[in-house]
Amino acid sequence: MSGGFTGNFSSSRRNGIRVVVAGDRGTGKSSLIVAAATESFSDNVPSVLSPTRLPADFFPDFVPLTIIDTSSSLESRTKRNEELKRADAVVLTYACDQPMTLTRLCNYWLPELRQLEVKVPVIVVGCKLDLRDEREPISIEQLMSPIMQEFREIETCIECSAATLIQVPEVFYYAQRAVLHPTTPLFDQEKQTLQPRCISALRRIFILCDHDMDGALSDAELNEFQIKCFNAPLQPAEIVGVKRVVQEKQPGGVNQLGLTLTGFLFLHALFIEKGRLETTWAVLRKFGYDDDLKLRDDILPVPSKHAPDQTMELTSEAVEFLKGIFRLFDTDNDGNLKPSELDELFCTAPDRPWNEAPYEDAAERTALGNLSLNGFLSEWALMTLLDPVRSLANLMYIGYSGDPASVLHVNRRRIKDRKVQSTERNVFQCFVFGPKSAGKSTILNSLLERPFSKSHITAPTSERFAVNVVNRVGQGNKTLILREIPEDGVKKFLTNKEFLAPCDVAIFVYDSSFLSPLVLAKFTPERHLYVCVGSSDEYSSKKSQELLVEVARQGEESGYGVPCLLIAAKDDLDPYPMAIQDSMKICRELGIEAPISVSVKSGFLNNIFTRIVDVAEKPHLNIPETENGRNRKYHQQLISRSLMCMSVGAAAAVFGLAIYRVYAARKNTSS
Repeated sequence: MSGGFTGNFSSSRRNGIRVVVAGDRGTGKSSLIVAAATESFSDNVPSVLSPTRLPADFFPDFVPLTIIDTSSSLESRTKRNEELKRADAVVLTYACDQPMTLTRLCNYWLPELRQLEVKVPVIVVGCKLDLRDEREPISIEQLMSPIMQEFREIETCIECSAATLIQVPEVFYYAQRAVLHPTTPLFDQEKQTLQPRCISALRRIFILCDHDMDGALSDAELNEFQIKCFNAPLQPAEIVGVKRVVQEKQPGGVNQLGLTLTGFLFLHALFIEKGRLETTWAVLRKFGYDDDLKLRDDILPVPSKHAPDQTMELTSEAVEFLKGIFRLFDTDNDGNLKPSELDELFCTAPDRPWNEAPYEDAAERTALGNLSLNGFLSEWALMTLLDPVRSLANLMYIGYSGDPASVLHVNRRRIKDRKVQSTERNVFQCFVFGPKSAGKSTILNSLLERPFSKSHITAPTSERFAVNVVNRVGQGNKTLILREIPEDGVKKFLTNKEFLAPCDVAIFVYDSSFLSPLVLAKFTPERHLYVCVGSSDEYSSKKSQELLVEVARQGEESGYGVPCLLIAAKDDLDPYPMAIQDSMKICRELGIEAPISVSVKSGFLNNIFTRIVDVAEKPHLNIPETENGRNRKYHQQLISRSLMCMSVGAAAAVFGLAIYRVYAARKNTSS
């Protein structure tokens, strides 16, 4: 092709590549390695060589190569398998003069790699080319085509001869190239098209380079792109040549303004088809992509060191950017993003981020699946809380071009918030505890403004999230994230001593119409740090009490005390008077607010979400104190007072000694 993108290609950020050579005995593995390292042939080589290192300047990419020889014996299988699992690329050998070794390659070696789950490029090498029967007219393309159709992991096939040094260096060049510039992430060889992720990445790069946003790369923009990626400008004749090639093959690839996205994608497909994968990889890596066509971690400045009770949220700058993006892609100006509009918004990302749990069911959507602005911002808030790296990456995928370090804000520690009796957080996380059928899921659905439905009354098998903006007149809006903790999963969560650290509020939901007074009578005050209400069934009651003790103990031992609210659900049904009295008594003993009665079915939510946010904004209040906790606090105060008295006594003694010395000195002077 005349007039393409040219220049120095940047390779993947690797300190070295590990290539493992395997195959049947006698196929020429060791001789191949010796010939590559010494550029000579030897009749006397060990059956298995020690690791052989080819220096960084051996190949154009300047990345050193370590070649691992292996034994094909049954006794060495374990060691060989370990080496294969550590490989960056695998060279499988067969002997050109022994057709059976090629059959073994298909029947044993390639299936063995799949069984070991070795998912790296495979280079199939026919050794001893000088010994092949010249009367065999079949070409390597005819020989290997059906095999490569069956085993897509084969990157390249090549024949060589260690004795005559034919194509020996090329074997390991192709192995290195397959690692540094792999084909599979970029191109679907079966369909002969660019891979979806490759298209998404190149589309983003095109948009970033289209500074005037006119849908085409002008000559100046093309030249700037060339300099950025290859450190060399394009000559005017080269630009003309690029456009001519595109226009001949892809008429829609060039218009009066310059190279269109269609033409840009066509050029890269052409590079790949012609074996110039390094050109496309140079572009992708210059714009920060790794081998999986995701942005590299080193260009995503997410704070890694912070306390367990610190969380992250988006800065106001990032939120304003998202509001602008929402308006840009809301093409019909109806205040919602349709699924098709969301797909278009994320077309420059490797994956659609909210198509799987926990995001797919976490935000408010219309009956048609459309996302409002509040729902859109809520999804981002949840993703930032759970996976800040992914959140930052997706912001950059959809076009954020500001300083990545200005996207995320690390909140002050909750322990500090309690001391200063205030918080600066705009996103609050609330853990929702309670037994099965207590009404937890219906409360989450209410936050998403979904109508009550019996079909929603199902026990989740895994934790679930619901997130929405809570509008408070005159007080500012906050984002509330409800995290439902399944009853069966609490014990697993409690094995983590820092489980409560990121929690701003804990609410405890019980069925106020179903609770048996007998169950409450069995509870002791110190166990009501978390109120988990059981049914009158003896097993459920016992389980609730066991769970209650475990959670209370974990909260006291970890030191991450959180404000708590007791929620009496299903208020539309007849409550037990004794249950109301006992729950009021429990709240008084623990020093938290009285139970909040709600009925999702009748629409009586009693301002519950605003009240949760209000409690979260006063992190020093509503933290329950159990009897054990009060005793521990009392003993700590006694110890502190004792230490203070000892300190005061010691200070008095020192002061007294100093006075005495002054007195003695004066007495001696006067005498």
